[in-house]
Amino acid sequence: MSRRIQNQESETFETRSAAAHRAEPSRTCEKTFALPAHAGIDTVALRGGRKPDPSTGAILTPIFQSTTYAQEAVGVHKGHTYSRASNPTVSALEEALGALENTPPAVCFSTGLAAITTLFLSLLKSGDHAVVSDVVYGGTVRLLNLVLEPLGVAASFVDTSDSRAVEAAITPRTKLVFVETPANPTLKLADVEAIARIAKERGIPLAVDNTFLTPVLFRPLDRGADIAVYSTTKYIEGHNATVGGSISTRDSALLDRLRLFRKSLGTIQAPFDAWLTLKGLKTLPLRIRQHSRSALEVARYLLSHPKVTRVFYPGLSEFPQHELALRQIRSQHGAKRTTKNADSEVFFGGIVAFEVASGEGGSVDSGVTVMNNVQLCTLAENLGSAETLITHPASMTHGDVPREQRERTGITDGLIRLSVGLEDPADIIADLEQALDQVVIQSTTTRTTTTTVTTRGRARQLA
Repeated sequence: MSRRIQNQESETFETRSAAAHRAEPSRTCEKTFALPAHAGIDTVALRGGRKPDPSTGAILTPIFQSTTYAQEAVGVHKGHTYSRASNPTVSALEEALGALENTPPAVCFSTGLAAITTLFLSLLKSGDHAVVSDVVYGGTVRLLNLVLEPLGVAASFVDTSDSRAVEAAITPRTKLVFVETPANPTLKLADVEAIARIAKERGIPLAVDNTFLTPVLFRPLDRGADIAVYSTTKYIEGHNATVGGSISTRDSALLDRLRLFRKSLGTIQAPFDAWLTLKGLKTLPLRIRQHSRSALEVARYLLSHPKVTRVFYPGLSEFPQHELALRQIRSQHGAKRTTKNADSEVFFGGIVAFEVASGEGGSVDSGVTVMNNVQLCTLAENLGSAETLITHPASMTHGDVPREQRERTGITDGLIRLSVGLEDPADIIADLEQALDQVVIQSTTTRTTTTTVTTRGRARQLA
């Protein structure tokens, strides 16, 4: 074929192609996806609140990394004006979280603590009082004691595992009940339905920090709570890649107030962080189930270890509130655990806490020995990530909590928190085993059994 013929054919193809593109009208993609009426939690996490980008058809939400937005005329815009107030990527995450919680779109924040701060400032003023779980994230305690108390906001830290104690702590000035369940780090549970009845009788909003369980395992608003709070940094994003927080509620007036305070305080989430959280949200149910299965296996191993004195995990039948956990935590199908569906697998989350027997330098040294000798587990201040993280709450996450308050609530210097990751549980157990081997126990506390690990990673005791 001659070069002239090749050029003619090439020109003909290019001409036809250009003509075809000119003839094709430009239009936006209006295709939407409708969830089934009773979609499962996996479907909702993956598809809920999402739609293709209308201008390109892209199935993933774009990162709208823009400070401001062009307006067609004074007072006429497309829904966004300035990214301190709202952003399309953040709005997409809010839609998705609302679908997962079965609420209107959530309100997203730069961090979990930013969400809690904005909530407190929107509901509490000088002279007001809040009832708060006595075992709660250390940042929440710091916020109440060091920031809000000087501004005239009082807080009573109460054992919220006892609903009568909550009722007794309420005063005429109480404007909020704030519960963390399971509590960080002791996993103590609160009976949300019982506390919700008490709060509603008095016209007080009940907020639940549900970070540990996520809406996959527990939806506080379905049990009577008014507000659900999350650090999306943890399980919802799940990959140690970003920080964020969210608040869900069915109270439209409160949603408006939260957005007003978020705009005024500048606590909105960044677009890139929201985009990363959207990506993590897709696999949340899958991850939660595996975290939970592995955590139960690790907890059972620790319970049998001669150098471990206490294990905290709601999935253990030995856990004091195990029955409450069974009633309150949802199964993988979203059903309550009852005798009728007792064969359904129930998940209790991925956090395990434990104490090591006192060594030659006391329980603190024993715990430090374990944490300094792990090789697979990572010593870090986070939880809910794909990697297994080990933490010393007394000096790390709860370092700002007064010692007396810590010890009164079970956060001893010897307590270790383990966020069980997605590694093979046998590998996690083997790492803990070799770290525990480094602990030298005082002779008076030594047991007569030793522990080995089978190839399946389960512990068995030998005389």
